[in-house]
This record gives sequence, C-alpha cells and structure tokens, in this order.
Amino acid sequence: MDLRTLGIVGAFVCYLATMIIIGWRHAKSNASSTDFFLGSRRVGPWMTALSAEASDMSGWLLMGLPGVAYLTGMKEAFWTAVGLIVGTYLNWLFVAKRLRKYTIHSNDSITIPEFFTNRFRDKSRLISLVSVIFILIFFTIYAASGFVACAKLFNSVFGIPYFIALLLGIAVILTYTLLGGYLAVCATDFIQGSLMFIALVVTTCSGTIALGGPGTALDKVAAFGAQFLNPFVSGPNDNFGVMEIISALAWGLGYFGMPHILVRFMGLRSNHEVGVSRRIAMIWVIIAFITALLVGAFGKVYLLPEVLNAGTADTVFIRTIMKMYPAFIGGIFLCGILAAAMSTADSQLLVAASAFSRDIFMGFIKKNANEKQMLQMSRITVFVVAAVAFVIALDPNSSIFGLVSYAWAGFGATFGPLVLLALFWKPTSRNGALAGLIAGGITVLIWKPLSGGIFDLYEILPGFVVCLVVTMVVSLLDSTHDPDVAAEYEAYTKLGD
Repeated sequence: MDLRTLGIVGAFVCYLATMIIIGWRHAKSNASSTDFFLGSRRVGPWMTALSAEASDMSGWLLMGLPGVAYLTGMKEAFWTAVGLIVGTYLNWLFVAKRLRKYTIHSNDSITIPEFFTNRFRDKSRLISLVSVIFILIFFTIYAASGFVACAKLFNSVFGIPYFIALLLGIAVILTYTLLGGYLAVCATDFIQGSLMFIALVVTTCSGTIALGGPGTALDKVAAFGAQFLNPFVSGPNDNFGVMEIISALAWGLGYFGMPHILVRFMGLRSNHEVGVSRRIAMIWVIIAFITALLVGAFGKVYLLPEVLNAGTADTVFIRTIMKMYPAFIGGIFLCGILAAAMSTADSQLLVAASAFSRDIFMGFIKKNANEKQMLQMSRITVFVVAAVAFVIALDPNSSIFGLVSYAWAGFGATFGPLVLLALFWKPTSRNGALAGLIAGGITVLIWKPLSGGIFDLYEILPGFVVCLVVTMVVSLLDSTHDPDVAAEYEAYTKLGD
C-alpha cells in the first residue's frame, strides 16, 4: 500500500470509528422505544437542522447531482435544485411547527403512520398498515441508493471490488444505527452534515482558483456548450423542455411526505426553536446546492484529459478530490461523500424500523409488546430492510439519482398531501385519508414504468395530485365523519407553542 492510499485509509478509519463510537455512547440512552425512535423530543435546533438536511440530501447531492451537471449541464440539475430549495423552505415554514405540536397533542404519536391513525381515529389501523407497506417499499429503494453511493466510493478510491465495498458500507451503517437509535443518528448526521458542507465549499473554492479564478473558470466550462452554465439553454440533441422543467421543480413536493425528514420536526425539543432551525437549514441547503452544481460543471475542465461517461459521472466529485488534495486531507473530504450516503441510509433504516415495530408489530401482531420486545423487533427490521436494499444495490451500474428519484416520488405522492390535509384541513376523514394514500401510491407505481407523452412527467406530480384530489373528494362525500376527530382538530388549532 503506497503512502497516498495509506493516508486516505487513515482518514476513513478515523471517521468510521467515530461514527461507531457515537452509536455505542448513545446505546445506553435508549431505555424506551420513544428514546430509540425520537430521542424523547429533546434535540436542539442546530442538530435538528443539520441532521434533517444531511439525511435529506444523501449521496445524490455529492454524487448524483454533480454527475448530472457534468453530463448534461444545468438544465435538469439546476431546476431540480430550485424545486428542492423551495420545497425545503415551505416544509420548514408550514409543516415543522404544526406537525410537532399535533403529534404531541394526538396521543404523543412518534411515527407518521401512528400520527395518521391517531389523527383520524382509525380503529381498524388500516391507514397504519398501508402506510407501513409503502414506507418499507420506498425506503428499501432509497436506502439502496445510499449503499450504492458507499460502494462506488470505496470502489473508486481503493479499487475494492464493488461487492466487498458494498458489504463494508452496510456493516458500518448498521452498527451505529442498531446501537444508538435516533440520538446516535442525529449526532452522526450533525457531524456528517458539517463535513459535507465543508467538503463542497472548500473544493468549489479550490477548483475555482485552480482554473484561474471565477471568470476564467466559467469561460472554460462554457466552451463545452452554453447549456453547462445556462439552465435556459438546451444543448445538442437535448429535448429538455417545459414538461421536464415542471418535473424537475416538482421534486419540491416530496418534502411534505418524507418520513425521515418529518421525524426531525417531531424530535425538536421546542416549537420556539423551529425558526432558528429553519434559518440554519436554508443557509446550508442553498450553499450546498450551489457548490454541488459548480463541482459538476468545473469537473468538465478540471479532470481533463480524463472524460467521464454515463456510468462514471457519479464519481466526478470523488475524482476531483483525489486529484486536488494531499492524501489525508483528501481522505477527510472523501469522508464527506461517505457521510452523505450514510446520513440518509441510517435515517431511513430507523424510520422503517419504527414504522414496522410500532404500527405493525404492536398494532397487529403483539399488541401487549413491552419496550424490550419493541426494541428487539426494531433492530430486526433494520437488518431485514438493509438486507433487501443490499440485494437491490448489487448492480454496480445502478444510478444513484434514478433510485432516489423513484423513492422520492413514492413518499411525496403517498404521504405529502395527507400530511398537509391532516394539519390544515379539518374535514379530512379517515376514509378519505385511506383512499388518497392508496391512490397516490398506486399512481406512482403504475406511472413509473410508462413513457412517452404525458408519461414523461415525473411521477411525483400526478401521484401528488391524485392523492390530494381523492382524499378531498372522498372526505367531502364521506357520511361517517367522527365528531371527535373534528373536536380534536379544533383543540389542536387553539394550542399555543
């Protein structure tokens, strides 16, 4: 092993050991399922904000998005970023405070399916059952994208066979997630979010200087085509038009239905700290997106004479770091990419575990389960979901952006409209919620494999609209409205912060 590789390995070992130690230190704080899943709602604004954004962005921010910018320019990458920035802000502004308040008021719900069940007094728990099924489907796909990012990183940096690299990444993620639960995930996500941010900002600044300054760097990128800097310009053979721009912007709708982000709002220790968290989150998001786009664009020039293709474009940030920095520093920044993948995968595994153990295991299988049995089932669920995601991630040609896109649409369309209506529209009924949930999820599953004409529209938009319309129509036609549901909603709206 040469000195450069040894330096990178040293950085990775330090980073991974830190993540595991954090998980071990928080293991003793998990006396109950509420501790394990929600940290007993005592997480501060800084950790909440960075944890939410780190778990949100995943490996696609540092690999998938720069890869798209490198291959096709700003068109898709830029409009997707705009949609996500707007969606992030609206989610923090309209959902965060209300969701935290209502989940406490509604029988202290600690999962999204449990909140739906309590909000609509669903004694049959069918809403929980359907919700958990969709959570397991889409989170398994989403977690697979994080595993792919880990594997591609280890494979690109160390030349480790893809299969072994995949096993290594999963092993570390499982270790600290199973040990420490929500507080460990938040603590590691805080570190990982900070590392992601520093890696993007420093690399963008260093790349700009290396290419001769801002003006010269932009001119060199523009030489490849105006579309690499101008999101309003199409390149040769580029059919990215109005429908594609609408599809890219529609990514922002996904935020209202992302369980692993919504749970961060629920775990915040005070509604008074939502505003602080929102400002921290928005600064992080805006700067992270700008720098991620520039890393992809500048990579067109900086990596020359090396030219990446569709199969390797996801590694543009990795290759830039390896070319730009000395071994150990480069290793630390490469850990930022690893952090992006791990911070989302751990959150998704934990949310999937909480949904299954509380809403299926305790709701249907063993209603008198004690805390110890709940925690055991949670850890088993984490392992099973990870195993299925591992199988999905076995294909080394898997697109990180593509996997995230599918899962994002699934959550946005099934849960997004329902979360908004549950928080803002009193007439929403149990039957309406169940019908909308099923309709939105099925629309995404059917729409995804279709293509041509209107079916080229990103599936999150039709799924979101179908779920919204079906929920409202069925609720208005529903003759079985529970007066207690309306009374609880009225009481919730009168609560102070």
